[in-house]
Amino acid sequence: MDTLYQQPALLGMTPDELKTVAKTLGMPTFTAQQMAQWLYVRHVKSIDEMTNLSKANRMKLAEAYTIGAREPLQRMESVDGTVKYLFPACGDKFVETVFIPDGDRATLCVSSQVGCKMNCLFCQTGKQGFEGQLTATDILNQIYSLPEAERLTNVVFMGQGEPMDNLDQVLRATQVLTADWGYAWSPKRITVSSVGIKNKLKRFLDESLCHVAISMHSPLHEQRLQLMPAEKQMGIEEVVALLKQYDFTHQRRCSFEYICFGGLNDSMTYAREIVRLTEGLECRVNLIRFHTIPHVDLPASDEKRMETLRDYLTAHGVFCTIRASRGQDIFAACGLLSTAKKEGLA
Repeated sequence: MDTLYQQPALLGMTPDELKTVAKTLGMPTFTAQQMAQWLYVRHVKSIDEMTNLSKANRMKLAEAYTIGAREPLQRMESVDGTVKYLFPACGDKFVETVFIPDGDRATLCVSSQVGCKMNCLFCQTGKQGFEGQLTATDILNQIYSLPEAERLTNVVFMGQGEPMDNLDQVLRATQVLTADWGYAWSPKRITVSSVGIKNKLKRFLDESLCHVAISMHSPLHEQRLQLMPAEKQMGIEEVVALLKQYDFTHQRRCSFEYICFGGLNDSMTYAREIVRLTEGLECRVNLIRFHTIPHVDLPASDEKRMETLRDYLTAHGVFCTIRASRGQDIFAACGLLSTAKKEGLA
């Protein structure tokens, strides 16, 4: 096992947990606040950098704990400027993280699991299968150890995995990012995606103020079930009914991700169903180009059909955009992330 994982990590701990660390090691209680500052404001990579702790206390801390920072093992840059990183996680596994610069905005697409259980037909991550849950440390490290971390304006939980299937760790990570004692980000800088997981989605909506993005891909039960097995446990009608119980008319945003498949879900029939389904819900729909993956015979929609779909939704009161495809040449675009072939790295 990686020696890092033989010690518990400080990254991801709350002030109360850091107080417990201090107390256990016989350190003054106020050192907990100092540690939080070094972690979440200064972003130090080693305990020895916590220079306002005495040398003796730094030694005691380093013997029992690690920061939890792990540098990326691999970097790939797209012709469009998108950068994909391979991070170590779960001790001996890996996850992919995508940095997307766009003018004065810079978005990071983070992963929450190694692989995924949802097995959506169109997703390369789903073909990998499920290999492990990321800890909050693993999730936060994708931000903490990102070379471009200081440039970030937004984080989206749209990488590998289903965030609601690892909800405790995702909520802990978003707490660190938004808490006054943590990164102190506004929740509106963070979007968490989901296919819709019974009970878990409601808990996220109740316990977090971050934006939510639902993977719709079809407004029709039978077709969505063929594309997304998760429809069986929580159908899109039930998902939308739940969302309608919450207020998205102010700063918090609700959006739907919709991959367009040529001749399958991009006709006016589907446009009308989306309008019907979302009536009364303040939301937006992001249309996404399908990126072909091996052994999956699904057609991609063409630009004209996507524009027609967008224009119909917009004309009927549904805010709709066509999302720009980024990083396709390095397999960093939507649905293409996978670390199944990278187990030889260590």
